[in-house]
Amino acid sequence: MSYQVLARKWRPRSFREMVGQTHVLKALINALDSQRLHHAYLFTGTRGVGKTTIARIIAKCLNCETGISSTPCGTCSVCREIDEGRFVDLIEVDAASRTKVEDTRELLDNVQYSPSRGRFKVYLIDEVHMLSTSSFNALLKTLEEPPPHVKFLLATTDPQKLPVTVLSRCLQFSLKNMPPERVVEHLSHVLGAENIPFEDDALWLLGRAADGSMRDAMSLTDQAIAFGEGKVLAADVRSMLGTLDHGQVYGVLHALIEGDARGVIEAVRQLAEQGPDWSGVLAEMLNVLHRVAIAQALPDAVDNGQGDRERVLGLAQALPAEDVQFYYQMGLIGRRDLPLAPDPRSGFEMVLLRMLAFRPAGEGDAPKVALKPLGISQAKADPQVTPVADAAPAASPAVASAAPQAPAVPSPPVAPSQPAPAAVEPPAAQPAPAVVAPAVTPAVAQAPTVTPPWEEMPAETEPAAPAPAVSEAPASSPEPVVAAPAPQPPVAVEPQPEPVAELPAPELAEVPVIDTSDLNPPDSDDEPPPGDYDYVSMDVDNLDYDFADALGGDQPQAEPEPEPAAMPATGLAAEWLEIFPKLGLSGMTGSIAANCTLIAAEGDKWLLHLDPGHSALFNATQQRRLNDALNAYHGRELQLSIELIKPEQETPAQAAARKRANRQREAEASIQNDPLVQQLISQFAASVRAGSIEPVDNIVNP
Repeated sequence: MSYQVLARKWRPRSFREMVGQTHVLKALINALDSQRLHHAYLFTGTRGVGKTTIARIIAKCLNCETGISSTPCGTCSVCREIDEGRFVDLIEVDAASRTKVEDTRELLDNVQYSPSRGRFKVYLIDEVHMLSTSSFNALLKTLEEPPPHVKFLLATTDPQKLPVTVLSRCLQFSLKNMPPERVVEHLSHVLGAENIPFEDDALWLLGRAADGSMRDAMSLTDQAIAFGEGKVLAADVRSMLGTLDHGQVYGVLHALIEGDARGVIEAVRQLAEQGPDWSGVLAEMLNVLHRVAIAQALPDAVDNGQGDRERVLGLAQALPAEDVQFYYQMGLIGRRDLPLAPDPRSGFEMVLLRMLAFRPAGEGDAPKVALKPLGISQAKADPQVTPVADAAPAASPAVASAAPQAPAVPSPPVAPSQPAPAAVEPPAAQPAPAVVAPAVTPAVAQAPTVTPPWEEMPAETEPAAPAPAVSEAPASSPEPVVAAPAPQPPVAVEPQPEPVAELPAPELAEVPVIDTSDLNPPDSDDEPPPGDYDYVSMDVDNLDYDFADALGGDQPQAEPEPEPAAMPATGLAAEWLEIFPKLGLSGMTGSIAANCTLIAAEGDKWLLHLDPGHSALFNATQQRRLNDALNAYHGRELQLSIELIKPEQETPAQAAARKRANRQREAEASIQNDPLVQQLISQFAASVRAGSIEPVDNIVNP
């Protein structure tokens, strides 16, 4: 007997032998068992997923001598003839070779005749999308209302080309691609039954190369058996397919992890011996990195579609998450730019070297080269850091030449959190360059006095006298530090006969040490001052104030309109509506209190619920201010607690919104019912512009 290929030998002959496609088989089995049979079925999907196989099994189920069921016997003459392809009442048509309308009419001329042997005459039209438009039009009427003894089974790989009139007359079933795991499982079963030795890695290579098609997987397995002389080995399959060794991709990634440039170049050399597609190699690396990122986020979600799940999990533990994202992005950009490289291999090497050169530095391999300064003022960047005396810039040349060197004097005490630096001897006076200038005025000749911004005098007032030098340091400062030079009397500068060609750039005077301990004491639990907020007095009833003005106008933040409460205020909630206007709160604290409701008041312990939607500005400072306002109102100390729970009863903000809405409705009703407005509408077809009506008074009495 001649050899029969695996794809035909192992073609399923019943639904229970089918691999995958459970969603389709379930519907067909239930329809056959319950005798709910449609007259036309359409099966769609890529090549080799089982469209024609399912259609032949349906033909056996309909015509089996044991009766219509989802389990044909497989032994009767009808089942055997269908398996052998010689059943007279199963008409298989290749639409790709019979596209003309004459072929379709010839086919339909025999529809009216009863079947010769079976119960139904089954028309199996494969690649039905290849029919011409005239053929589809000729088929429509018969496809919609065929004789009771006729069933149509259509199969196609491109359902988008079918007219909607055909799709609407059929039950459509979309078959899915086979995942590599299912392909490998079926191949291992087939090769075990055929007594053919195989390796698991070889089956994974075949499963991925099949690209979702079981028929392609069986054909490739036939080829691998012939190539390997009766064995299916990974090396033979890889050589046969010309695919990349997946282990070499992991070798490249391990070399990148270790920062081994020699290992990276050696891995590229080994890859080059196989003559690979370098863009495909990068794609394989990106695929592995993608799965590594998934393993780091959710290890259970890593699939074993390539048989390397353990390797992926190992890489996920060895490679930092930021490196994974960096390598993935560099690989994407490198793959895009690969056609621009002089040759693909050099472009691939440059991508790997770029990954090595720019990978994130860890604690152990920090850059040895000193970083360049960013040009940011230290006093502005970090106010808590005390400047060192020898790092302070020197005075400008003009001032230095005019004023003699002043002795070092102790500065005001530094903040307790910072240690006081040791006193540094003043640097030796450098020879000042000659400057051609007339007599210097006293204002220029004096040493500059640095004044904090909050102590500057207005422009119209007299300038303050220079601050005297501090004679002794307080106890909190064990050692003196260098401060600003003391004021000196004006000294005239003699003009020089020859000017100097170049003048050095002026430099900033030394920044004095400012004591910030009084501004923010260490024992204070308050947060730093939020800035110069211009708190606007808030209307108790409508709470209509602008958050943008309160925040300085830089970042406008529109307060959302409160949603209506689930229940009206009663009990403690109603009491809070009466207390809130009397607290005199404004600004952010007033907004927070307006969106609260009183839940419990047991003695001096009060509990408020704050709407989480209005808690963006809530913090311990706002809670303390609200507690202080309640203490002042009641004349005793209360312990206030605030929980971020949406209030069920009406808050002051919701009450104010309700009153505004009522006032707006009254205003709109007043305008609509006005006789003059009604006359204008009736006589001149006028209309009231939406949103143009506002109440006359914006104050609503509670």
